[in-house]
Amino acid sequence: MSIHIGAAAGEIAETVLMPGDPYRAKWVAETFLSDATCINEVRGMLGFTGTWQGHRVTVHGSGMGMPSLSIYANELIRDYGAKTLIRIGSCGAMQESVKIRDVIIAMTASTLSTPSQGFFKELNFAPCADWHLLSHAVAAAEQRGITPHVGGIYSSDVFYDERPDLNEQMTRHGILAVEMEAAELYTVAARHGARALAVLTVSDHLLTHEALPAADRERSFGDMVDIALHAAFD
Repeated sequence: MSIHIGAAAGEIAETVLMPGDPYRAKWVAETFLSDATCINEVRGMLGFTGTWQGHRVTVHGSGMGMPSLSIYANELIRDYGAKTLIRIGSCGAMQESVKIRDVIIAMTASTLSTPSQGFFKELNFAPCADWHLLSHAVAAAEQRGITPHVGGIYSSDVFYDERPDLNEQMTRHGILAVEMEAAELYTVAARHGARALAVLTVSDHLLTHEALPAADRERSFGDMVDIALHAAFD
């Protein structure tokens, strides 16, 4: 048991999928895992452990934003021995070539700041994905007839952003999409010698203002989860 996770020793697998929404964690566990058991309910942040094709997997919510993600990623690695953490979540597209429902595999994650910024002082640390996970995620997507977008994303500190000038520059420099957690996940994993990746589904578009209807999200997000699981174990 840690401060924010009530699981007992041995109840969390070495591979953890991390959606932001705890109820999405429940949906993933019920849909993809066999014999899934709830192992955490502290502060309503649900976590489940089960098996996928014979492999033990934990699905644990991270909450919204890098400070919340940082708490759970640190405790999962430090207190429970997690070695592979894959964020599965939604994002907002920032390029015309990226469409609603597309899958993005984040190679790097730019940010204005993260909870880990104090570690580096004047250094601008460049958070990046684990290459093994990333390459296997790309292969898994292509085997399913999905052509993922692979490249840099932006992890924002705020949801209600009012920096059109910054968004314009990120689009100009090829940033694929915006979300709120991956940069800190990559940084925490690097600090503790763990592997990390973010596999994302485009739910809305900053340029076209399209948005995926809530009723369609579950079906679209299934591809993302399937890719993440194969990346972890193939």
